Amino acid sequence: MSDGISAVLLQAEAAPGGTDMSFFIMMGAIFMIFYFLVMRPQQKQQRTREAAIKSAAKGDRIVTSGGLHGVINDVKEDSVTVEIARVKGGARVEVEVARTGLASVSKPGTVEAGDDEKKGGDGS
Repeated sequence: MSDGISAVLLQAEAAPGGTDMSFFIMMGAIFMIFYFLVMRPQQKQQRTREAAIKSAAKGDRIVTSGGLHGVINDVKEDSVTVEIARVKGGARVEVEVARTGLASVSKPGTVEAGDDEKKGGDGS
């Protein structure tokens, strides 16, 4: 019985001093799978997010990375002024947020995922 096991182990060993090309092919295939399933979609999503933040304009609805929801009232080169609330008497509560602090931007009239839930709709 042990002769059969030792024969299998001897066959499984690579040639001394040689490299096993199947290992490099397998590692290359794993890298390609990782690239196409993880890295490439993430880069695409990042480009889309950056384009939306750069094109933010007055009247767009935003969500900051801190979770504040509001509407853009003024746009500057590296920041935006966002209305986050209105108090009695019509006074507006506004904050200035750096563009890097914006998590998402949506144009007026578009529905983001989750907006139906806030309004109590059932999505139909």
